Amino acid sequence: MAGNTEDDNNERTPLLKSASSQGASLAQSTGNLLADWWLWELIEACTSIIALAVIVIILFIYDGSSLPGWPSVFTINSVISFLSTISKLSIVAAASAAVNQCKWLWYRQDEPRRLQDLQLFDDASRGPWGAVQLLFSLRARHLAFIGAVVVLLANFFDPFVQQVVVYRSRSVPSGSAPEIVKSRVYAARSDEGLPLPSVVDLSMKSGIYNGVFDIKDNADAGISYTCSTGNCSWKAFSSLAICSQCVDITSHVEKECTNGKCHLLYIPEGPTLSGLGGQINSSTTNISSELQGIEPSVLRFTTLLSKKVSDPDDALAIECSLFYCIGKYAASVTDGIANQHLLASWRNDSARLNTETDLILNPPTSFSNESGDEPFRITHRAALALNSFMSETFTGSGGINNSGSAFSSDVMQALYDTSNLTRRIKNLATSMTNSIRGQDDNVTGPAYGIAWTSQTYVHVRWAWLAFPATLILLASCFLLGVILETSHRDILVWKSSNIALLFHGRSLHLSSRNEKPVDNLSAMTSRATNIKARLVKSDADGWKLDQED
Repeated sequence: MAGNTEDDNNERTPLLKSASSQGASLAQSTGNLLADWWLWELIEACTSIIALAVIVIILFIYDGSSLPGWPSVFTINSVISFLSTISKLSIVAAASAAVNQCKWLWYRQDEPRRLQDLQLFDDASRGPWGAVQLLFSLRARHLAFIGAVVVLLANFFDPFVQQVVVYRSRSVPSGSAPEIVKSRVYAARSDEGLPLPSVVDLSMKSGIYNGVFDIKDNADAGISYTCSTGNCSWKAFSSLAICSQCVDITSHVEKECTNGKCHLLYIPEGPTLSGLGGQINSSTTNISSELQGIEPSVLRFTTLLSKKVSDPDDALAIECSLFYCIGKYAASVTDGIANQHLLASWRNDSARLNTETDLILNPPTSFSNESGDEPFRITHRAALALNSFMSETFTGSGGINNSGSAFSSDVMQALYDTSNLTRRIKNLATSMTNSIRGQDDNVTGPAYGIAWTSQTYVHVRWAWLAFPATLILLASCFLLGVILETSHRDILVWKSSNIALLFHGRSLHLSSRNEKPVDNLSAMTSRATNIKARLVKSDADGWKLDQED
């Protein structure tokens, strides 16, 4: 009996295990290692991990950067797609081989298994439908369950990777610096640039009329600037300006009425309205105590008006002061539309009009962060000329009744027609400021800002990489688990080989009597090259794979 046992053991000993490997070539040894062990699958798993790592490195390098200057045939998406394909195919191939090896583990059990399960394992290694069938068949009772999950989820690998990279737009500085006008000096000049002795220059007159006649009160949009890209911004900057402040002094209006109808409205030492009909009267004044602390270096005037044609009892009186100041501005251009806002202003009430001395405005450094040798200055001739012109322009009257309308000037009509007199005067001050800033005073340069241009950049959504990374990790753990289980159960590595099934099927006889049985896949493959077979049909046995002698 002992002798028979020894003979049986010898018959089960693989032929190539006992043979000397000294004569084997390097290529043959490598081929045997690939066939008889897990070297190829480990290479595939490492290839998948490396491809994913390269993807992460590329995305880390270009995340948040502009589009790379690669040749036109290459894009980040195409490179990522190529690498993800390599990663997916590699890990699926390794997982499929491990699933196929699981069928041998499945049959290495104490109790027999259905022969049909061979086909389930084979189908599961080939695609998602087979993987689903195996999942329902095993129900997490075997290591192959994890492999079927990997094969099934691998179909979602590419869609997740495709969601990782998106392209967004952002604003970045361009090479050209935009300019916006500002000024430190106001001195009336002619169109030829020569100083005017005692008259207001035409640019200032244009600013005054534009401010009064602008029914949209949008003088801020009239500032002069250059912006080559249509989107620019400037840091806060200071400039010589004209500011305004208005006070409602309707409470100062006195009335003379007869039989309940008021026919005379007036302000002591101010304008007067008499008779019926819509009326306006404007004149230089000094009434409101709220404006007493402000030096009216440009103009101070009061407008009294009533728009009720049948009864002038409902009247409105506004006193306004226009004065030189230093304005701190924020400016920007968005899609070609200028936006400018007065952030703060500073005035010097001690700078008074006189016939010999210029008006000097020296704001504290805490207000203006700009330095210059030239102070903020208004020449006395320009200041006196503007004060005289403004006093004449904003003194007048007019009205409208059943017979028609009559105004002493278009300015009076504009003030009468406006719905918000305080806002219109503020718009006037802004328009006059634009004229001061727009003149070339040979002292002040423009304020330089940043021109923004649209740039397409790479944005990486890292969360979408979690699924591919998890799948590769799961597949790698599954592969290692199959390797360890195969070693633990002392099973040879046959994977998906059909030759192993033919060689070791009980009713098959592919070995001659003079040859010892072989177990290693490489040995079986080598021997199979010398064996010929054909599919035949007989009346007794039906279809059969028959070995040729």
